[in-house]
Amino acid sequence: MTGRTVSEKIIGRAAGTSEVRAGEIVEAYPDLLMSHENTYLVSKAFHELGVKKPYDPDRIAVVLDHRTPSNTVETAAAHIHIRKLVRDLGIKHFFDVGEGICHQLLVEEHLAKPGQLVVGTDSHTSTAGAVGAFATGIGATEMAGIWATGYLWLKVPETIRIHMRGHLEKAVFPKDVSLHLAAKMGPSRAEYKCIEFDGIFLFDISISGRMVLCNMATELGAKAAIAPADSTFSTWSPEHCGPMGHTCKSDPDAQYCESMDLDVERIPPMVSGPDKVEAARPVDKLEGIRVDQAFIGTCTNGRLEDLIAASWVLKGNKVAPGVRLLVAPASRNVLMTAMDMGVIQTIVAAGGTILPPGCGPCLGAHSGVLGPGEVCISSGNRNFKGRMGSPDSEIYIASPATVAASAIVGKITDPRGWLTVDL
Repeated sequence: MTGRTVSEKIIGRAAGTSEVRAGEIVEAYPDLLMSHENTYLVSKAFHELGVKKPYDPDRIAVVLDHRTPSNTVETAAAHIHIRKLVRDLGIKHFFDVGEGICHQLLVEEHLAKPGQLVVGTDSHTSTAGAVGAFATGIGATEMAGIWATGYLWLKVPETIRIHMRGHLEKAVFPKDVSLHLAAKMGPSRAEYKCIEFDGIFLFDISISGRMVLCNMATELGAKAAIAPADSTFSTWSPEHCGPMGHTCKSDPDAQYCESMDLDVERIPPMVSGPDKVEAARPVDKLEGIRVDQAFIGTCTNGRLEDLIAASWVLKGNKVAPGVRLLVAPASRNVLMTAMDMGVIQTIVAAGGTILPPGCGPCLGAHSGVLGPGEVCISSGNRNFKGRMGSPDSEIYIASPATVAASAIVGKITDPRGWLTVDL
């Protein structure tokens, strides 16, 4: 019998069998269950089942991050409900307003670990694949069922292997690689498949960079995305290599539905938009488009190395008149470390505005909502029409360095002329 992919291994372990193969439907017990503000919907469905206590509250993590601080009375009431719920149900992994974005916290707080099956009520739960977990998004009612029973029915996905080689040029980042893949693969080529990243390039980038790749895989239609729990992970988190490490690498003779080679050194700074993530092109094809707002943050690019890259571009410069530069750190820890390093001070001195850790303008719910006719360049992961406010606005997505350079010029700008150091 042929070898197994890392997805087959992880899901097989969660299902209690070593014989799981792509295409099978199994009864699997996830190791970690995450929800954010939609915990309110999870709790309603959970109580309708007539169950009083979760199967295992220690597996549950709840994060308030999407509409924080509260943007309406209804949101505030939902937050009150959730706070009481976690107390009543004995959920200890609770992160209140200002602690950060759910996907950041699962990794930063080492809740997601190699070899785990992680499910979350958010499409970008795939981000946790950066630490060698199989992490995927599910619905609120399905989450309620797992709260009650401990398990879910899961179809084991086929796997697309992307072998990455080469080294990035200056001012090119994992975000640019992801946008290149979006243009190359489109929004559905990886539909209900797992993307497995491997290759020497992965040793060039940090866990944060791997989080970008796994996060953006959702925009390719992927069910999950996984980077190996290799020496980069063991250096980053030696105390969490654990007994499940053997499940975090595909066998040499594993079967893939598709294999792709990618030379990253040929990728320039990329910009996507408007309206479609796959509408990604080299920055010089869109250079000169006026911007009203520049946003750095989100579960894709609100981490420390993203803020550092932006600060190096902004240092000694000023945001262009008429442009709003908004920056939302991905977590409280990221914010505090960036303050200790002087990164936040550099951004503020350049004219940037610091928002609370959380999702911020990305979902168009409160801070940074776009008005009719406005143009935003964002380090987020989605630029669908109306995503950040008015359906008559436009969103372009790019790396934090490209966003920062564009904020200085007031137009979409190639960051290579502004980033003078190698990061």
